[in-house]
Amino acid sequence: MIRRQEPLLRTAAWVEGWVFTLSSLVCLAIAGTVPGYAIAIALPLYAVMLLGYLMVGRSSATLWVVVSTVAGLALSGLLGSVVTEHPGILSALLLVSGGGIGAMAIVLQGSLSGRVYLTAVFLVNLAIALSSMTSDEAVQALTIFIVSWSVNTLVGIWITDSVRRARDRIARLGAVHRAERWASELEAERRRSARLLHDTVLATLTLLAHSGRGVDPDALRVQASDDAVLLRQLRQGETPAPRSSGTYNLRTDQAPPVTQSIKALQQRFKRRGLTVHWHGDGDVTLPPVVRSAFLLSLGECLENVRRHAQVDEADVTITQDAGGVRAMVTDSGVGFETDGVDSARLGLAESVVARIRDVGGNARIFSAPGAGTTVVLEVPR
Repeated sequence: MIRRQEPLLRTAAWVEGWVFTLSSLVCLAIAGTVPGYAIAIALPLYAVMLLGYLMVGRSSATLWVVVSTVAGLALSGLLGSVVTEHPGILSALLLVSGGGIGAMAIVLQGSLSGRVYLTAVFLVNLAIALSSMTSDEAVQALTIFIVSWSVNTLVGIWITDSVRRARDRIARLGAVHRAERWASELEAERRRSARLLHDTVLATLTLLAHSGRGVDPDALRVQASDDAVLLRQLRQGETPAPRSSGTYNLRTDQAPPVTQSIKALQQRFKRRGLTVHWHGDGDVTLPPVVRSAFLLSLGECLENVRRHAQVDEADVTITQDAGGVRAMVTDSGVGFETDGVDSARLGLAESVVARIRDVGGNARIFSAPGAGTTVVLEVPR
């Protein structure tokens, strides 16, 4: 009957059943002269009711509903049998019949079998309680019965409806959250693809547009070949790793040390006409995703020096501590106004700053016309 009912319903029935049952016990204790046999029988029945309600609050087993209601009906019959000689226990009888047993209406109103059982208990309880009362007492008892059982039933309906509406809202919020997450992931993938194309294919096309001046022809052919592989993978729906081309390996899963990759960067840009001076001791270890973003951003900084700074040398200084790794890329070129960079250009905004921030790092750019450029890349370990 209550196997699928909400824990909230069971808790409410347990609390209300305890409140009314204990109140009935207190009224019985202060009622004055009550036959000893009635007390001897009533106390175990009160204990069974309290135990039953306690278990109803903790378990959805139907057994405890039956135990509580049967003990309540027996207690109601016992008190009703002596109420004529001892009118002082009328309050105890009404509390246990109207509220003690009636608390079950909270959990039983949600199913057809529960409502049938609830109706039968109500009618039996009413008949037992009214059988030994005077007409005035019967009117009072009937009023209390109707009010208490109706309130309990309405409480159960209200809790059930509130839980249903809360679940509906949670489901809608979950759907909205999934849609937002999907849109965010789609946007992040679009930005990664834009960075990838900017760092590889567009860079190669730029070299070709300038007739490959200052670049070794063999290096240009290798770069163009790698870019062709990249475009083929993208067209077939594959995801290159680590989403780069050129001297960055598209296929291997084993990432070389950062120092080795920096040396590869030196050789790559030397073939393109830019000498890179590397400063820093020891190898650098980073998580794969952070390492990829760090090296790709560093390569883009050097590519910007080669294209725009009008110098043939750049310095890269690597430092590290317990918190992370820092790279400082410096050139003595023509510089630029950092506030005057076109927002449509992807080089700094996406391939450097956004890429580093996506892995929890920070990128700072210092430059002025005629004063060269310094880019500081900071990433966490």
